[in-house]
Amino acid sequence: MPPASWINEAIDLTVVQQKAEAVNRAGLQRLAAIRVKDAEVLLSAGQWPGAYYVAGYALECALKSCILHHLEKTGIIFRDRKYLNKLGDSWTHELDTLLDLADLTSEFGAARKANSVLDGYWSTAKNWKETSRYEEKSEAEARGLLEAITNDPNGMLRWIQMHW
Repeated sequence: MPPASWINEAIDLTVVQQKAEAVNRAGLQRLAAIRVKDAEVLLSAGQWPGAYYVAGYALECALKSCILHHLEKTGIIFRDRKYLNKLGDSWTHELDTLLDLADLTSEFGAARKANSVLDGYWSTAKNWKETSRYEEKSEAEARGLLEAITNDPNGMLRWIQMHW
């Protein structure tokens, strides 16, 4: 699998030494790109479990950027107390929950229905869990997850980028 070179065009990685004083959309987008690069390095070194684990964090960072976009775009925290209470769930690593907090569940469902490749990639990606760091993963699993995330044009990260 070739490296996800398109990600260099999508995100400026020249600012990676920036201090993480505040979590913001741009920082999370950079971290998503960095985690993809980290996963590619681990994959090329034959470190399948590490590649799998780190690749999932690329999705997590990307989805958390979408949450911040949703907050900025809608001002929902000032209009919906239930959402504000639910926002504490953004500390999670569960991709389904993050999609919901970004208010993308319905739109993502429609996109998956319209694009069977994206749907297949989601079937792979949704199995990622933070606890995968405690699991052995095969080369096929690591490559499959990274492909599900970085495929151009049907990967998860490409779809997420339209919403962050």
